[in-house]
Amino acid sequence: MDIVITYVNGLDPEWQKEYEAHTNTPILEKRFRDWGTLKYLFRGIEKNMPFIRKVHLVVSGESQVPAWINREEVNVVLHRDIISAEHLPTFNSNTIEMHLHRIKDLDEEYLYFNDDIFPVAPCKPEDFFRNGKVVIKFSRHFLAMDMFKKICRNSDRLAHKVAGMKPSCSFLRPQHICTPMLKSICQHIYRNANEDIVSSLTRTRTDRNYTQYLFLDYMYITGMAIDEKISKKHFSTAITTAERISSFIQNPTRKLVCINDVHLSDKRYGQLHAAIHMAFEQRLPHKSKYEI
Repeated sequence: MDIVITYVNGLDPEWQKEYEAHTNTPILEKRFRDWGTLKYLFRGIEKNMPFIRKVHLVVSGESQVPAWINREEVNVVLHRDIISAEHLPTFNSNTIEMHLHRIKDLDEEYLYFNDDIFPVAPCKPEDFFRNGKVVIKFSRHFLAMDMFKKICRNSDRLAHKVAGMKPSCSFLRPQHICTPMLKSICQHIYRNANEDIVSSLTRTRTDRNYTQYLFLDYMYITGMAIDEKISKKHFSTAITTAERISSFIQNPTRKLVCINDVHLSDKRYGQLHAAIHMAFEQRLPHKSKYEI
């Protein structure tokens, strides 16, 4: 199986210039801030997921590729490699997620990682795929009061449409963690819902979008998903302490951790940043093959 990682460095001047030129939306610091922890994701993959065949790093352009990336081991994928020119540039993760299955030489089974998720303990292939099915936990929701939940509801409804089913009064939300995907299923959905998907693509996030949950919801309702939790711990930087995150990284009780960014004061960001880096450096001190 492969891993696909999407990454944005919001401090990149070239990226900032392009963003300002093509949008009227203020840069959301928490969405595009770079914590400098990407190398620990790669180190965690090498140490805890030795069964991974290939890692693909998806970025908007060359200026976004970290200088330490070893391109002999990491397949760098630019947005233009998978997304049609009329939809570029894009700063919308939903638009990007609709096209990850187009990566050249992508394995049938792949895991989609955001750069705030880290493998911190040994994993097994069957944690994510079993007998041709994906493994991930789903929850059911009824109210779509904010933009994200509306996008989740959109995705659930389109999944039902592609499956030839009537939409439900509720909608699904998969577990917030790295997501197991089947390339052939993504291709099938994109082909059969092409008009809906293409008409939803936008440069920045809107409530008309679909999210990658579209593919997972379809697999759930067609019996291709095993409704079981992936072992993970979630931390929100809004409510946790540096000590708690550090302690977990150094002595994990789950296989993966998600460290979710929010709006923070400069002082609190500095404290968390220093603590997280120190903990990761103690847990994963050695360069991976993915680093120069």
